[in-house]
Amino acid sequence: MTGKIKLLLWGLVAINVAALLWVGVISPRMAASVSDDIGRGDYALQITDGRTFTQASLEDGPSAVFFGFTHCPEVCPTTLGDILTWQEELGADEDALKVYFVTVDPERDTAEILGDYVGWVPGVVGVTGAQVEVDKALDAFKIYAAKVPLDDGDYTMDHSASVLLFDSKGRYSDRVRYQEDPDVALGKLKKLLES
Repeated sequence: MTGKIKLLLWGLVAINVAALLWVGVISPRMAASVSDDIGRGDYALQITDGRTFTQASLEDGPSAVFFGFTHCPEVCPTTLGDILTWQEELGADEDALKVYFVTVDPERDTAEILGDYVGWVPGVVGVTGAQVEVDKALDAFKIYAAKVPLDDGDYTMDHSASVLLFDSKGRYSDRVRYQEDPDVALGKLKKLLES
């Protein structure tokens, strides 16, 4: 009986050690590796102000990155409106946040078209480039985008609709979901700007 109790106790110790390793070491490393990779890649795109958008662009201060397209009927203009509201709510802090609108439709979205499209929201710059570079960015930011044919022969784009937030070192911080509660979104932005 004593041997069985010792074996049972050692089994419980082993289970506790395994649980501690999972909670303290393995799980955090798995979570960190996924989020640490967001935005990392060898993409090189054109910003509407003439600069080049690369992974290093995210290291130039806190930033928000949204993927969309100019022919978007609802999600993209709504999100740009939300960004304008966030900027107004942030007040003096609005200049501290860099906002990039990256096209998922470079076939139609030239730098000039994107510049006009985002121009009504102060501080937002459009980002476009060759399809191969956009594809690299989609992969780096873990963004879904797909061309959807329409009955009239035209097409639209289906795409992820979150605004991704990055700290001043270019590390993924959080995301603001499409039409997330404004107070929650502002809380995330203020936290980002304070870090």
